[in-house]
Amino acid sequence: MDWDDLRYFLGIARAGSLSGAAIALGVNHSTVFRRIQAFEARLGVRLFDRLPTGYALTVAGDDMLASVEKVDDEIDILNRRLTGRDLRLSGPLRITTTVSLMHWLLAPPLAAFKAKFPGIDLELAVATDFFNLSKRQADVAIRPTISPPETLIGRRLSKLAFAPYASVRYPPRSKAPKENLKAHPWIGFDDNLAHLAAAKWMRENLQDAAIGFRANNLMAMLAAARAGMGAAVLPCFMGDQETELERLKPPLAKAGSELWLLTHEDLRNTARVRAFMDFMAAAIQSDRDLLEGRRAA
Repeated sequence: MDWDDLRYFLGIARAGSLSGAAIALGVNHSTVFRRIQAFEARLGVRLFDRLPTGYALTVAGDDMLASVEKVDDEIDILNRRLTGRDLRLSGPLRITTTVSLMHWLLAPPLAAFKAKFPGIDLELAVATDFFNLSKRQADVAIRPTISPPETLIGRRLSKLAFAPYASVRYPPRSKAPKENLKAHPWIGFDDNLAHLAAAKWMRENLQDAAIGFRANNLMAMLAAARAGMGAAVLPCFMGDQETELERLKPPLAKAGSELWLLTHEDLRNTARVRAFMDFMAAAIQSDRDLLEGRRAA
């Protein structure tokens, strides 16, 4: 066996399909097929059952999986430790954050960081969920969360204030005072965002309000509010920068979150990771009035 064979086996086992493994491994579908066929032939053992729904592990494959995952974990640990001793201010640095933070907050400081450290090649992965920093899906995460994963270390940069907003041209405002929140139609969070403190606040305080539109994305909710579809609870760093929206009330104490800058412990001493975290912490904290809802006060 060699590690390449085991990587292909692990890719299929995790994805359950050739196409999923090909995406994860960065190769084409036919390469994965040829490699696993040759691996099984050399071993003289069938590792997967080929089913209409995908690839399922056989008993032999299931036995192999536990051992291969241990090998994979050890290689990840070694990789992170070696990277953690990298003293160069050059090379790739993969960042993960949300689309709303990138659009409304992070683009200028990222551009300034790149200008200061031209040898560091930034890669951005926009995602709602945390990437697995242990598997080096990303080196640094900039994320809103109340409880960051225990496997990561970093800094709490700021509180993230949320407030109710509506369009300045919102038609029903002439019929209902803006402070009377239950009198307005609302834009709600769908089930994918039900975990947010802002969604919980809406469930507890607007039980009888009319919710005629829901979305799984804060950018979509902002666009709907701007179009006059109703009021929406949004982060102040978004709502206060949108000239076509106005606050209906001050920031909601129980609807907020926090902004964190995180990395894996093994990467904390990597020069480019440390430089990025120091630079971005200073840049983002300079916008705390905006993030904490004081700019429009």
